[in-house]
Amino acid sequence: MNEAETMTLRLIHSAAMQEFLEKDFKSASLRNIVKKAGVTTGAFYGYYASKESLFESLVCKQYEHFMWLFQKAQLDFSNIPQEEQPKHLSDISGACMDEMLLYAYQHLNVFKLILCHSEGTRFSHLIDEMVEIEIKGTHDYLAVLEKLGRSAPPIDEHLEHVLITGMFNTFFELIIHEMPLEKAQYYLKEMRAFYTAGWMKIMGQ
Repeated sequence: MNEAETMTLRLIHSAAMQEFLEKDFKSASLRNIVKKAGVTTGAFYGYYASKESLFESLVCKQYEHFMWLFQKAQLDFSNIPQEEQPKHLSDISGACMDEMLLYAYQHLNVFKLILCHSEGTRFSHLIDEMVEIEIKGTHDYLAVLEKLGRSAPPIDEHLEHVLITGMFNTFFELIIHEMPLEKAQYYLKEMRAFYTAGWMKIMGQ
């Protein structure tokens, strides 16, 4: 890609970011994007096949890295010897959420696109994907507790889903409202303490 093509792509990305943030994926207009970018529709289609592929180019890298951070924490925890897992539960999950929060703040506009303006794309299912992963991790941990002779009472699956969904919604509220990072980090610490205490009670630990 030569210098002129690189500049054109930057103009398209800048215009698209502005359009998607002002509206959302469904309402955003390709006509407005190419007009703001100062390029022709034909030139646009030389880079992207559709509005969706353009949106994906703006968020995909950060979305995938964010999910990698989350899944890595799950894997790291599962690799801890089972008898050691209970005492490391809050450490691993806390460090993961701290890292995810910082990463989201480093790419704030991208995550605002994902969280608030992605309806109609695969990226709108971020929370649903995280909930499913967290539910599996919770079940795996409950199985470990049972092996350790620390069985937890049965958890209603609907309540479990509601609680985990609520936890992630609370986390993402910090990003959506763009509060100062230090305040967001403090709120996250308090949120973790709240949810950890609640889950310990539900698990009878």
